[in-house]
Amino acid sequence: MYYRFKMKNTLNQLLRDIIKIEDVPNIPISGISTNSRNINPGELYIAIKGNNFDGHGFISEAIKNGAAAVITDNDFIKKLSIPNIKVTNPRKEVSRIAAEFYNHPTKKMNVVGITGTNGKTSTASLLTSILNSAGKKAAQIGTLGIIPEGYSKNKSLTTPDSITLHQNLNNLCNDGFTHIVMEASSHALDQYRINDIDFNFTVFINLYPEHLDYHGTIENYFEAKVKLFTSYPNSTAAVINIDNEYGKAITTRCTVPVINTSMFSNTDISFLNYKISLNGIHGTIQAGGISYNIESSMIGEFNVENILCATATGSTMGIGKKAIEDGINLCRSVPGRMESFSLRSGGTAIVDYAHTPDAYEKVLSTIKELMIDSKAKIYIVFGCGGDRDRSKRSVMASIAEQYATHSFVTPDNPRNEKLTEINEEIVSGFKKNNFDVFMDREKGLRAALDMAVKNDIVIVLGKGREEYQEIGGKLISYSDINIINEYSHEG
Repeated sequence: MYYRFKMKNTLNQLLRDIIKIEDVPNIPISGISTNSRNINPGELYIAIKGNNFDGHGFISEAIKNGAAAVITDNDFIKKLSIPNIKVTNPRKEVSRIAAEFYNHPTKKMNVVGITGTNGKTSTASLLTSILNSAGKKAAQIGTLGIIPEGYSKNKSLTTPDSITLHQNLNNLCNDGFTHIVMEASSHALDQYRINDIDFNFTVFINLYPEHLDYHGTIENYFEAKVKLFTSYPNSTAAVINIDNEYGKAITTRCTVPVINTSMFSNTDISFLNYKISLNGIHGTIQAGGISYNIESSMIGEFNVENILCATATGSTMGIGKKAIEDGINLCRSVPGRMESFSLRSGGTAIVDYAHTPDAYEKVLSTIKELMIDSKAKIYIVFGCGGDRDRSKRSVMASIAEQYATHSFVTPDNPRNEKLTEINEEIVSGFKKNNFDVFMDREKGLRAALDMAVKNDIVIVLGKGREEYQEIGGKLISYSDINIINEYSHEG
């Protein structure tokens, strides 16, 4: 997705850190865009080679629409009627140009970058709650969109593109926000989308095999994550969870001071004790001479990890004990993360965004352990995304089968891949015949909800609070939550 925004600037000002200023025309630039169709007169068009399209092929359209100048790579040789600035990597320079265009808003705010395979959104929500409890004006950017209300709710990317990101950050800065908590995805790090964010603190939660369709290997995936801890030397500190083997590896390469966290060992900041129940997580976190009393309504051992990382970050930022405790305890749930709905049948529906084998194991084992009625049935509704890592599909089915009385395999953003092929790869992971396959997610979800009786649990995985299905390049309106609400006391 592409965006265009208008401000006042000059071409040589925008490119002053990229090209010698005497080599760039001093012409006004009223906007920047990577989409030739959205160019208005006086704007700068940046041609980027993407996965599906090469922006260099649309330069003539950008000029026709009134582009004042064009940025291309060094291989582009066609002569143009407007200034053409050549750079080695246009994709990389978009971030720098956007930061300059919007006057480097993150230099005026405190920014936290959080990365990890699982738990980014929950940790970001917890930390934002801590900051708000401390009286800070804080905003959260990630898969839930931009929180607070009034800002873009585009949820298709964990980390927005550079132009959108800096435009929104500029708006937040102008509106008086002093703190930003941002999820940093491996794609954003690899694609230079956050190169020019001035992070004050960075956080590593965990890393497990994911996005291998894009990165190729777990090593490449790890190297993308490492950039958050090696490419921002002006950061104050990094909070690293060393319970994860990749966290230990990051500590040896991090270019800023490191604060280690662990759920199990006596390190910089760790849990002294904790207890998990259906009522939440209760325990004590020790950070130097300070003990934090945790009384959270969130459940699951993975949320123990998220609470620890958020507490450690708040402590490292100098937030007071009471504000940290209040922030943790007031953050009662994160949309799409272990959200619970009481069904009129007497059962419970739980919605979680889990879409990796590790997340499946953590979510399902947690729910199984916390069930009050050992004879109650567990129904699991899930699918696998198209054009994504195919190797995990059978693994996720195998994990679901360990916990499910019955599984309902449904579409989950098949994108441009054939749904029948996705389902075949999922089904190959089942060893028993306790599953049904649906070509329509709504029908599969309703089938599971119709079967649930008192104390039964319907676990709906993958989409969280997404409001669409991505099929054949189109976003089609769809919501698990809306359907569940028809069966619940909330509906």
